[in-house]
This record gives sequence, structure tokens and C-alpha cells, in this order.
Amino acid sequence: MHRILKLLVILALFAAPAQALEPRDGWVIHDTGKSYADLVGDVRAAVSAAPIAIVTQASASDGARMQGIDIPGNRVFGLYRNDYARRMLDASIAAGIEAPIRLYVTEDADGTATLSYRTPSHVFAPYADEGGAVLRALAEELDAVFEGVARAAIAE
Repeated sequence: MHRILKLLVILALFAAPAQALEPRDGWVIHDTGKSYADLVGDVRAAVSAAPIAIVTQASASDGARMQGIDIPGNRVFGLYRNDYARRMLDASIAAGIEAPIRLYVTEDADGTATLSYRTPSHVFAPYADEGGAVLRALAEELDAVFEGVARAAIAE
């Protein structure tokens, strides 16, 4: 009986619909009418045309699929550039833990996808006193870069 209950709980978790992202302080969330695969491709294209690069990426849904488990699509893109890193580190070594800054693509229950990210100015806010005007200026510059990438990726 105990095994059956465990199995039912596990099945219920995997059968649950994808959760929508809720608004959070410092986050930008763009619901789109695009499929997950299309939005992932459009993020890649938008970044390739922007003054930033994809330096990391990870997908729990890809990992789960390799284990024979289907979960809603998700992919985290880490975006940065070496000159941004040098400027950030000149202002605050501690802020280095935050790089690269991430974009998050999630698959929604209705088959569409959402693009979200924490603004660079929010990400770097805890280091603002230490990093001063240099770090704040970099964060504002990166806010514009991320906004541009997001707008290009979500455009129909």
C-alpha cells in the first residue's frame, strides 16, 4: 500500500500542469504566444544580434527527457561578455557571483512559452554601495541590453 501511495504521488507531480511564473520584485516576465521551441530559437537569434553572448545554458527538461521523463520545457541562458565582466569586477569582486545574468524560457500549460529575467540592476543592487556609480552604470547599460534581447525574442 505504501508503494502504491508513493507511486501515485510521483505520477501526480509529473501530471501536474506547468505553473505560470508569478510577478516578482525585479523580474520582467513576457508571456508569449510562441511555442517553447520557437521561443528558445528566437532567444538564440536575438542574442546573436545583440552586444552580449550566451556563455552558459542549462535545461532540466532536456535532462529529464534523457532519463525518460517528460516535464514542461525550461531553459536557462546565461548571458554576458568579457568586457562586462572586467568592468563589473573592477567595481565589485563580490558581484562576480552574479555573472552571467540569466534569461529563463519556460513552457506554459497551454503550449505557449514565457521569457523572464531579473533585471541586471536588480541583480547587482546588493553590491551597489561597494560598486558605486561604475556598477550602477553597468547595470543600467545591461538593463537596456536585456530589454532589447527580450523585445527581439518575443516579437512576432
